[in-house]
Amino acid sequence: YIAAMGGVDATVNLGLSIIPVQLLTAGVFVIAAFLGTATGTSVGTITALVPIAVGLASESGLSVPMMLGACAGGAMFGDNLSMISDTTIAATRTQGVALKDKFRVNFFIALPAALITLAVLLLIGRGDAAVMEPRTFVFIKVLPYVLVLILAIIGVNVFLTLTIGIFSAGLIGILWGDLTIFTFAQAVWNGFTGMSEVFFLALFCGGISELIAHNGGIVWLIEKLRKMMRGGRSAQVGMAALVSLADCATANNTVAIVMAGPIAKEVAEEYGISPKRSASRLDTFSCIFQGIIPYGAQMLVAISTCATLGYAISAFDIIPLLFYPFLLCLSSLLFILFDKK
Repeated sequence: YIAAMGGVDATVNLGLSIIPVQLLTAGVFVIAAFLGTATGTSVGTITALVPIAVGLASESGLSVPMMLGACAGGAMFGDNLSMISDTTIAATRTQGVALKDKFRVNFFIALPAALITLAVLLLIGRGDAAVMEPRTFVFIKVLPYVLVLILAIIGVNVFLTLTIGIFSAGLIGILWGDLTIFTFAQAVWNGFTGMSEVFFLALFCGGISELIAHNGGIVWLIEKLRKMMRGGRSAQVGMAALVSLADCATANNTVAIVMAGPIAKEVAEEYGISPKRSASRLDTFSCIFQGIIPYGAQMLVAISTCATLGYAISAFDIIPLLFYPFLLCLSSLLFILFDKK
């Protein structure tokens, strides 16, 4: 709905207007991170940014796969940290923890990975173009994103936050002539129906998960994973492995969390792991593998968009340049290793 009133374009153009051309790859990572955090959707972020990122790479002589890697990495940063993303909501609901508590744990894990990613992109992702065409934007169209971020961070209920974001974006769109009351209602409806696939997948995978549990499949998997659990640290590694395997099997990080969540909660209670930590492990590792697997929606959207723009890029061209997901995995494992729990 914010895209319908020009909010996405305004946010992207604002970022590109203040970022020097030599820092384009790092700038795209930052823009994708902000957009992903504000919208809570990595696929939506990639869909909006990839055409621009490919054009920027062409203008500045940069590697297209590297620009795509920066875009996907930033989008997964936002998906993992956003308080309104479906993964965050699923992780916190299954573990019974407040959104802001999970955010605090995740932030200190994601920040080092993001900073190192920025450093790497600043070193190897510099563009050659001297100037770029100026980009116009209306700053007020960025405000709904900023408002949603602020409300989420200070702990306002997620449904109230989203409602305020929806109607503030609609009001701005109507006042600026980008929307009417009817097109605003249609945009909200399109956004709702766009989530129907996730709803049905969650229902089907929940049913499959229960069938697997009924036939002993989950018990078998837990027994295999619990053989390596000797305490809080190894139990957290087991949670990470469980949600990672579920994501690789379903190619949907939200569904993976829904499947692994109840088991992770039991393990957390048994080994005295705080709910905010178990929620963080589920969200983080599901996002790591969702951003890397070549058959995930994020990768497929990036590749198909490139194909429509005339660039034949494969997932295996992008995967080695996904600096952020790999660094996030390393950061997460180090935090588990040195976790006092």
